[in-house]
Amino acid sequence: MRTGGVTKVAIVGSGNIGSDLMMKVIRLSETLEMGAMVGIDPASDGLARAARLGYATTSDGVRGLVDLPVFDEIGVVFDATSARAHVANAALLEPYGKILVDLTPAAIGPFVVPAVNLDEHRTARNVNMVTCGGQATIPIVAAVSRVTDVPYAEIVASIASKSAGPGTRANIDEFTETTSKAIEVVGGARRGKAIIVLNPAEPPMIMRDTVLCLAAGGDPEEIRASVVAMHAEVSRYVPGYRLKQRVQVDPIPDDEPLGTLIGDAPRPRWRVSVFLEVEGAAHYLPSYAGNLDIMTSAALRTAEQLVAAARTAEVA
Repeated sequence: MRTGGVTKVAIVGSGNIGSDLMMKVIRLSETLEMGAMVGIDPASDGLARAARLGYATTSDGVRGLVDLPVFDEIGVVFDATSARAHVANAALLEPYGKILVDLTPAAIGPFVVPAVNLDEHRTARNVNMVTCGGQATIPIVAAVSRVTDVPYAEIVASIASKSAGPGTRANIDEFTETTSKAIEVVGGARRGKAIIVLNPAEPPMIMRDTVLCLAAGGDPEEIRASVVAMHAEVSRYVPGYRLKQRVQVDPIPDDEPLGTLIGDAPRPRWRVSVFLEVEGAAHYLPSYAGNLDIMTSAALRTAEQLVAAARTAEVA
């Protein structure tokens, strides 16, 4: 599993997300190193690139990974395929005790957003990275909810159509369902809603996200300060993560109808609006693909921390 204090990883899914994640492991990580790239298309660029760089490859999926000589040395498996494929992949890998980091919306394991709840799941063996929209927006919802109750939170993630590959397009329903649930479970909102927009604009736009929270109370400046602090935390592992303007905290008029949003919860006092953009680091993909960059950045951060926790447990 480890050589010289470094843990080898395998990436399942040789498309855009898997290829970008490979380059991040190679360029950025001091504790992880590439072991294998796994796909199902022998002609994929990701497999060809990994082979040129000298890493083990297979186009036979997870079954092929298990048969590779390097498999016993693998400590972490990233799954960058699809929600349906991850269900099968997780079942195949379960007997081998690897740490699984799931970049699909399958949500078999607990949701993890590194800036919010990674510490709660350091011993988990299969963690789910929610979605790109979730990684960008859930920290903001959590920042508001740690100050005051949030009866309702809604996010809109707008991404360049060109950055949405077959996996993303095949998982649109799972995206909305998984993100909505994670807004509640991780973000702390009582009710959550998620919307994704694939924008065909040319030249392609970078990822933009809007977060709306209905806040029960709290001091507006304390809410703003919490959001700014959370933004700084996410920026530590996603440098292109930016607040577009000052956090807006506006009073909700007494006559504004909210029943369909908050149900029977007490009427909130503030409408909190946060506008974000995410520019990719262009390790493999164009800089406009911030939606993919934030997923691979969060996955890398999560794997590094899970490995560190496992090492600490071994020493203890």
